[in-house]
Amino acid sequence: MIKLNIEGFGEYEFEDGITLKEIIQALKPEHKKLQKKEKEIVGGKLDTQIIDFHTPIKKSGTLKFITKKDPESLEILRHSLAHILAQALKELYGDKNVHLGIGPTTEHGFYYDIEVEGKKITEEDLPLIEEKMKEIIKTDYQITRKELPREEALHFFEEKKEIYKLDIIRHLIPEGEPVSIYAQGDFVDLCRGPHLPTTGTAPFAFKLISVAGAYWRGKEGNPMLQRIYGVAFWTEKELKKYLNMLEEAKKRDHRKIGKELELFIIDEDVGGGLALWLPKGAILRKEIEDYWKEEHTKRGYQLVYTPHIGKEKLWQTSGHVDFYRESMFPEMQIEEEGYFVKPMNCPFHVEIYKSKHRSYRELPIKLAELGTVYRYERSGVLHGLMRVRGFTQDDAHIICTEEQVEKEIRDVLHLALDTLRAFGFEDFKIYLSTRPEKYVGDEKMWELATDSLKKAIESTGLEYEIDEGGGAFYGPKIDVKIKDAIGRLWQCSTIQFDFNLPERFDMYYIGEDNKRHRPYMIHRAIFGSIERFIGVLIEHYAGLLPLWLSPVQAKIIPISDVHVKYAQEVQNQLKNAGIRVEVDDRNERMNKKIRDAELEKVPYMLIVGDKEWQTGTISVRTKKKGNIGIMTIQEFKDRALKNIKEKTIEI
Repeated sequence: MIKLNIEGFGEYEFEDGITLKEIIQALKPEHKKLQKKEKEIVGGKLDTQIIDFHTPIKKSGTLKFITKKDPESLEILRHSLAHILAQALKELYGDKNVHLGIGPTTEHGFYYDIEVEGKKITEEDLPLIEEKMKEIIKTDYQITRKELPREEALHFFEEKKEIYKLDIIRHLIPEGEPVSIYAQGDFVDLCRGPHLPTTGTAPFAFKLISVAGAYWRGKEGNPMLQRIYGVAFWTEKELKKYLNMLEEAKKRDHRKIGKELELFIIDEDVGGGLALWLPKGAILRKEIEDYWKEEHTKRGYQLVYTPHIGKEKLWQTSGHVDFYRESMFPEMQIEEEGYFVKPMNCPFHVEIYKSKHRSYRELPIKLAELGTVYRYERSGVLHGLMRVRGFTQDDAHIICTEEQVEKEIRDVLHLALDTLRAFGFEDFKIYLSTRPEKYVGDEKMWELATDSLKKAIESTGLEYEIDEGGGAFYGPKIDVKIKDAIGRLWQCSTIQFDFNLPERFDMYYIGEDNKRHRPYMIHRAIFGSIERFIGVLIEHYAGLLPLWLSPVQAKIIPISDVHVKYAQEVQNQLKNAGIRVEVDDRNERMNKKIRDAELEKVPYMLIVGDKEWQTGTISVRTKKKGNIGIMTIQEFKDRALKNIKEKTIEI
């Protein structure tokens, strides 16, 4: 028997293997509110696991009924639509011609990887596939689940010639684990679930948006499948809102804007996922990095620099060779010794800490570095600055005593929020990930660390979500996501405890008792990576950056050639004051020069003609407000410098 504490209904005892559907039927007679609520329920949540009507429940725990109003319901909806997509493809292009890969959910929808014999799916085919999906929804097939013995499952998919499903069973489902299949009408698929009770439960609020190639299981030596992406919500209103956001996102694409504004390029002759920073992009980077260094120095961090490669032995000690090898570039041989380019900065910072004996009087030690790291990402996942192979982490490691942990965590979180606000972000989502089933370190350390993270978040007054069991095996963490101008969430700051490296590297300090003690170690990054953060900034501002970050802060536009000399005089005065300014002395009409400056996202346009020349003034325009009036050079200088110093977002 199992005991279930059912949210809103109390504690009950059931036979092992009971399903959600059977629980609802059992409780209905004594709970009238459940009779009314039954049609709204689309699944359940057993502790942290989302389950459907058909999943056998084999352990005690806390159970919550999931309705369409709950965010977890979207995972069930989207997973079901992935199967409906697969069924539609089978019906359109022939059961024997379509071989199914995987069909998981994504943040806003789902996809399915398929191989279609004799047919390349294109975006022109998507409306036809959508119509077939709607037919399947209208038919309202019952969705059923069945568990098969491993050999029976292998035989079943061998008969159907589903080679990718066979690969999953043989290599990805451990021996002894149940093999489950889901059926709707004549369509059957290998799947763990969860799914809706019927296909008719799904609304028409979905859209197929693109087709891409994807190597089977992400390995380049495997067959290339076709991946069809879709997005889905419970209502047409939500779908329309998301599709509008996608259209706006296309206009803000940092790859397009970055090229237009001459900030960076990614040249395939250099290598995919490796950015080349152009002069204007280098100015933007410098402003961000200078701000970062200044803030960290003020808050007691010590800046360090570490090499780009390290001996194999270092990465063996850290555990990267055993647990992270697939994401590391191949080993190189130097004088018969193995070296790796670094995927992380942590082991180097540990070695700096260990370079001499440490006393409790020295702690906390806060080592910070803008360290470039290299990770082997598959070409199919590279995406501008957002997903690259070489990037600069704004890394820091805090090594402290048990008594110092709470203050240090609080200080780091406040540094992260202060920094993100300085760049114009005010809307945050904070997540606390706690101890997983398998972990290193003792429970006392985990409890202290987790409690410190909680208190730090609570000190900000911000709401947060707990991801139970979502921490890494080596420690709990806080993740801070920022919401951009069009409502997208981006992962930025991470504050992560590490109980692993101090053990592996035998880190210690001499305590007040003259004995060795193991320090606490906190990894943290504020931006995550400079490259990705700049990509987010570009998209958030659609390229029109705040004045202090703009590579060109003002463009002086002479009305005619006779005004160029005065324009250059203005330029010299502003340059000497530290303002980044250019003169547009091209033989073009004034209106074209203004338009071009707007397209270049220059914050200020300073127009000079006869009147301005004679009075020693400038006519000031901004892209957002248009003409804002005549100013003396000193007035504009004071205005701009105040804006730059205060890092004001609006000008």
